[in-house]
Amino acid sequence: MSTSAPDDGAREAAALPSGRFSGRSEFQQVFRDALAGAVQEGWSQIIISDADFEDWPLGERAVAEMLHDWCRPGRKFVVLARRYDEVVRRHARFVTWRRTWAHLIECWSCTSADPQELPSGLWSPSWYMRRLDLEHSTGMCGADPKRRLQMHESLQEWLRKSSPSFPATTLGL
Repeated sequence: MSTSAPDDGAREAAALPSGRFSGRSEFQQVFRDALAGAVQEGWSQIIISDADFEDWPLGERAVAEMLHDWCRPGRKFVVLARRYDEVVRRHARFVTWRRTWAHLIECWSCTSADPQELPSGLWSPSWYMRRLDLEHSTGMCGADPKRRLQMHESLQEWLRKSSPSFPATTLGL
């Protein structure tokens, strides 16, 4: 991964990766590093987006622990997917964490989205990660304000097209 010096406005994200990443394992490590940064820096909001989160490390114990450590009153975690079938099938720890912290988490679904068009990445007020090639898990990450803004605007547009989904609990009759 190439690194670049952060600008003065991104000091709080200085310890996080910056630049290009390539390959599934590197993508997954960048995501883990982002969560560690979120815990350390106390990010107020995190948005993650992917068509199905199939190759994300959401089911790992360390990821669940970092998500638990990040949770505090006033924080917000937003998840956007096309469908949540793979999340339920592959990421049991994430599903349990979602149930426990439902009051801080919003889950949205855009079933009409083309899986290749729905953004795949993470956004926070101080850092972003975006996969540009899903098949090879290549992309960019960093604190660049322009790219963070572009990522945020794209996610907001998709969220407007989405509806609430993936309830924390299901009520039976």
